[in-house]
Parts: sequence; structure tokens; C-alpha cells
Amino acid sequence: MKKTSPIIPLFKQFIRETETGKRLKKNGEKIKSSSIDNYKYVLQNLIQFSSDTKFELRICDASKLDKRELTSEKSYWKKFYQKFTDFLYKKGCHDNYVGANIKVIRVFFNYLKNDKDLNTGDFQRLFYVRKEEIEIFVLSPEQLKFLIHDKEFEQTLIPSYKRIKDIFVFGCTTGLRYSDIFLLTNKNFEKMEEDWYLKLKSKKTKTFSFIKLSAYAVTIFQRYATTNNKTPLFGTISLFNFNKSLKQIGELAGFTAPIEVSREKQGKTQSITKKTDLIKNRFCDKMSSHMMRRTAITTLLILGMPEHLVRKISGHSHASTSFNRYVHYAQAYMDKEIEKVHSKLESY
Repeated sequence: MKKTSPIIPLFKQFIRETETGKRLKKNGEKIKSSSIDNYKYVLQNLIQFSSDTKFELRICDASKLDKRELTSEKSYWKKFYQKFTDFLYKKGCHDNYVGANIKVIRVFFNYLKNDKDLNTGDFQRLFYVRKEEIEIFVLSPEQLKFLIHDKEFEQTLIPSYKRIKDIFVFGCTTGLRYSDIFLLTNKNFEKMEEDWYLKLKSKKTKTFSFIKLSAYAVTIFQRYATTNNKTPLFGTISLFNFNKSLKQIGELAGFTAPIEVSREKQGKTQSITKKTDLIKNRFCDKMSSHMMRRTAITTLLILGMPEHLVRKISGHSHASTSFNRYVHYAQAYMDKEIEKVHSKLESY
């Protein structure tokens, strides 16, 4: 009879060894706290799944199984994958979230094999990691110009909103991630002759950037520059409050056009926009910190900057597949604008 071990204690040990630094990345760096948080969410899902479905979560040493037992074990893990993903879909989850859970479970299997010398049988290869392409929402060049130049609108904003608008515009111009923007100090800005440049090393990708700043970006920098070179330029604000305020600023700016939102479940696209609930699916409701970087990249592409230069500014490698999403979006935007011109020319 094959000997089995419960998975939940092993999964908790996997998280604990990651938190303490006993388990590291392949390059020797500590694993980010955000990744550990994801591990904990997966653990919660596994516990709830096992409890709700009465599915026993266990694992055994595959090296001690005969051919019949290996076939049985393979069948067990196929059944687990089907039942666990069905459980998540019934909770209302979409492909990206379900795929992220499965990806973590595959990492856990590799941990058991490589760190704990437990022959898992590589059954994790049976687990398909689904992904979905979520539509990119970015400011149009016209919307960005409005936020940059409309002084009358700016005067209607309370001081905290003015600050967030400035940070947002700065991000939409430089393409910086939220995490990088709030680490900026005076030291990141350098004047060469008459021009100002932003220089920094990305917290996420460790890549260096040296970006020439526009006149309005320089104005924003000078507005928040401090006498202390160690003080963060834009202070601190929680991501939740930043995004909440940004949505309200978008509403005040009139960025309220209704949008249709769709997500995928098991590879099938489903619209989640309800006609009776359009107020929750306005453009302003999709405004967030992610929009800064996306807007900067697509604006540069839309306005004609060569791809290889945009990649250099954004820190995307030549092999980056995620960058192609911005290219496709920019092309779609340009196609729509060309169609408007064609329509005007044809309506004689």
C-alpha cells in the first residue's frame, strides 16, 4: 500500500521557508512579499476546496510506485486539476486568477522535488496554466493633454487631487511603475545644459533608465522638489487611496464614457458589462496606477516613436512578449483614427 503525506502542512512549510529566506530565487535573491502573499491565497483556496468538496489532498513518493499505482496516481492528479479549477470557476474566478493558482501549485511541486527530494512524479505537467488577454485601458493623447494643460479644470481640484493628478501625469509621461515613482528623490534628476533628465534603476527589473523630461514634467518635479535629497519627491500614499482618488479625478474630468468589459473563463469570452450597471463600467472607473505606464508606452507608439526606442525607455527586453500588447493596442487606436478621416473624406 502506497504511503501518502497530507499536502497542507507541506504547503505551509513551503511558505514558511520562502518567508525566512531559506528558499530563494535561482539568482540568490529573496522572493518578493507579493509572491508570498499569492502563495497564501492559494493555500486558503486549497483548504476551502478540500473542505467544501471533501477532496483529500495528499502526495506520495512516486519512486516507490509500481506501474499500476503510477497510473492511479496520474488519474488522481488529473481529477484534482479538474475539480480544483471547477471549484474556482464556480466561485466566479476568471482564467488569469485560476491560472495563477495553478502556476503556484506547479512551483510548489518543484519545491517538493528540488528542495525536499520528494519524487513527485512530475504530475504538475498535467496542469494547464490558462491565461487571458485583458483589454488595456489607457488615456488617449487628447485626454492626457487635457490633464496636462487645462488650468481651469485643475483649479477645481482639492489640493490632494492636484497632487495625485500631477503624479499621474508624471507617470503617464515617463512610463515609470507606481513602485518606482514613490522612490524618486532629488538625486534622480539631473540637469545637463538646458535639459533635465530622469535617471533611475527599476525596482522590479533592475534595469537603468535615463529619460529626457518634457517641460511640464520638469514643472511637476520642481513643484515637489525638497531640500533633503533623501526625502521621496512625491511623499507617500497607499495604492488603494491613489487608485480611489484617480477614479474620482477621472469622473470630474468627464472621462465617463461607458465601456464594455469582458473576461475569459476556460478560454471562452464572457461580457461582464450589464446595461443596468453601466455606471460601474465607465472609463474613469478603470483608471488606476497601471494606466500610467500603459499610457506612456502607447502614447509614444501612437505618436510615432520607433519600437526599439520605446522598449529602451520602458525597460522591456527585445524578447519581451508583453510589449507586443502595447503595439497591438496602438495599432488599433491608429486604425480607428484613420477610419474617422476616411469617413470624413467619403461623406461628400
